[in-house]
Order: sequence, then structure tokens, then C-alpha cells
Amino acid sequence: MTLPDNTKAFIRYRVENNVMKLLETYTPPQHRGKGIAGQLMEYAVNMAKENGYLIEPICSYSIYYFLKHKEARELLAEPYRSMSDEELKSLFEKRLEEEKSKEGG
Repeated sequence: MTLPDNTKAFIRYRVENNVMKLLETYTPPQHRGKGIAGQLMEYAVNMAKENGYLIEPICSYSIYYFLKHKEARELLAEPYRSMSDEELKSLFEKRLEEEKSKEGG
């Protein structure tokens, strides 16, 4: 997605065996908090629906999205689909810490 200042927001994914693995969601810092990552996730969810894919949320934002949008969890691959809110939240926090340590290191 090209933004008004010509920077780009994106979602990086890979499809393996009909599972869409959501690897990275990125929004430039000056555009964060405007719902752009959510729009990218909605695009990915719709693409998964149209193609009959299940979703494996790998990046922290994709996990966060499914915490907030329980109605979309039917698209999740196992074991994510069976996870409780607490388990998803714990996974989200773990991935967020991993991503922060990669940025800093």
C-alpha cells in the first residue's frame, strides 16, 4: 500500500499447503495508529477466504488482529484456532518481544 507521502505499508506472507503464513506487517512510523495495518490484515483475511486458505499468524500484529477479531478465527490453522484468548495473548507478547529484540540487535 503506497501512502500519501510515497512511503509503503505492507504485509509479507507465504502460502504453503493452503496455509497463508503471515510473516510481517509493517506501517511506517509516521502512519501508525491510523488503522493501516488493520486494512492490510483485512485484505489478507479476504484473500485467504477467496482462495480457501487457512491462516497461520506469525508476526505479532497478525496475532493481535485475531485477538481483536474473534469472528475471523474460523480461518486460523491449528493450533491457533483452538487457542484461548489467554493463549493468543501470551503468544502475541512473546512474538512482540522477539521482534523488539531483533530490531534492537
